[in-house]
Parts: sequence; C-alpha cells; structure tokens
Amino acid sequence: MQENIANQNFIEEDEIDLKELFSTIWKNKFKIVIFSFIITSLTIVYTLSIPNSYKSETKLIPQTTQSKSSLGGLGSLAGMANIDLGVDGEVDATTSFNTILNDYNFEKYIIKKYNLIEKLKPNKEHLVFALGYDGIYNIFHKKEDNKEDQKSLDEQMFDAYKTLTLMISIASDKKTSLITLSVTSQDRFLAKKLVNIYLKELTSYLRKMQMINVDKQLSYYHKELEHSTDLALKDQLSKLASSLVQKKVLSKANELYNVKQLTIAQVAYIKDKTKPKRGLIVVVAFITSIILAIFGVFFLEFLKSSDEDIN
Repeated sequence: MQENIANQNFIEEDEIDLKELFSTIWKNKFKIVIFSFIITSLTIVYTLSIPNSYKSETKLIPQTTQSKSSLGGLGSLAGMANIDLGVDGEVDATTSFNTILNDYNFEKYIIKKYNLIEKLKPNKEHLVFALGYDGIYNIFHKKEDNKEDQKSLDEQMFDAYKTLTLMISIASDKKTSLITLSVTSQDRFLAKKLVNIYLKELTSYLRKMQMINVDKQLSYYHKELEHSTDLALKDQLSKLASSLVQKKVLSKANELYNVKQLTIAQVAYIKDKTKPKRGLIVVVAFITSIILAIFGVFFLEFLKSSDEDIN
C-alpha cells in the first residue's frame, strides 16, 4: 500500500515538473521565436554570401611494374644492394604524390612559377552565387581584400600554400587502384587549371628525383664494373645497370611518370556545385537556435528562482 502511494506521488511530481517545463516554454515562446528568427536570418545571410564551390578531377592509372620474382637472381641482388628497379615493394604513386604535395618547398616553387598568389584571389567574374546576388559577398570581402594587400610576401606565400593543401586532394581506390587527383575551388575554371598544373608538376618532380637517384646508381656501378675482376659479378652488375638504363629510357618515353591519365579534367557544369549545402546549413541552424533558446529560457528561470530563494 505504501509503495503504491509512493509511486503515485512520484508520478504526480513528474507530471508537475513536465507541466512547469512546458509552462516555462509557453510563457517565453516569443523570446524563443525571436531568437530563432534572428539566428536563422543571419544564417541565411551568411549562406547567401558564400559562392558555390566546384570540383574538377582527373583519373589516373598506376603503371604496372615488373615483379621481383620475374627478375630472378637480379631482383635479389638489387634488393640486397638497395637498388630501385621499379618492382614490387616500392612506394605507390598516391603516397609519393601526397608526400610531395605537402612539401612546402615544392609548393613554393609551384606558387612562384604559376603566380598562384594572384590566381587564388577571387575572380568575381567566375564566382557563382545563390539567386545570382553578390552584394552580401562584396560587403564582407572589401576589408579582407585590403588586409591581404598589406601582408608580406612570405605571409602571402604561406597562406597560398595552406589554401592549396585544402583545395587539392589525391586519393586511390583500393578496389580498382585508380588514383583521383581533384581540386575544389569557388572558381571552376581555376579548379581545372590547377588539376592540370599539379598533374604535370607532380609527375615531373617525381621523375626528376627518381632519375637523379638512377644516375647516381649508374655512376657507381660503372665504376665498379671498371675495377671488378669477377666475371660473374660483372655480369650481374651489367644487368643491374642495364635495368636502370631501361628504366631511365622508359621514364622519358611517357609524358607522365609512373601513371597514365584515364580521364581529362573538365570545367564543372555551373549547376554541379559541391558546396555549400545551404538548405542543410539553414535547417541545422534553425533547430540549434530553438534548442539554445529553450536552454537559455530555462537558465534564466533558474537564476530568477535562485534570487527569489535568497531573498
């Protein structure tokens, strides 16, 4: 009997608490609506100030390499001598490209060569806005343009480097082994240009570094061949040198090093934007503003009740 009474009292207290909560919300409904309206309106203004972003990409096929097993004893000797013959176990193209891409010195070279500091500045003729209205964007970016001009060359160079690392992506599909080099930019014409620039420069840089290493190895083995008296060793060294020369010749025969281009980068269609997801942003802001408004109302009521208890 006593347990039933206790349960009934608990349920009544719970009902009273819920009634008080809804009463508090209803009493402050206009404050909640006004707060949500202001936040949602500001979010709409913000989303309208953001230009559309577009993606341009190219698909690459990694060049197949000769397996170590097919080289027999030559492959074993090359492995012992730490010689790269382009066989299994070497670093894949995706890892190589990403490593080079994060090299600040490489990026500085690209930025200077193609004057990317200027090209990364917004070209308003190429920007696309929701409803075709750019007035809000112009208001927010007038001061930013002046600040950019006041920065030193080193600061502008580093900012360009950071911007490019966010824009460029290199990823590989584990199932197909295809490599995707993509650039996302508010300027859809610039996105295509950057894909072509980085495809050319990344493969050229990788070829250059590999050939420097090959030349050093060839120089060393030619010297060893001149001084060696062991015929068997000379034969193996000759095969190693021949493989390196073959690799050097093949690298010059292809326009791109270590990869083949499967698809060519295109300028994205004007309606094919990747971001911003304006509708989603507004909905999230609206729901969040309601939650924050309700929390704020309860917090104010708590402060008022605390003051009343003290008094």
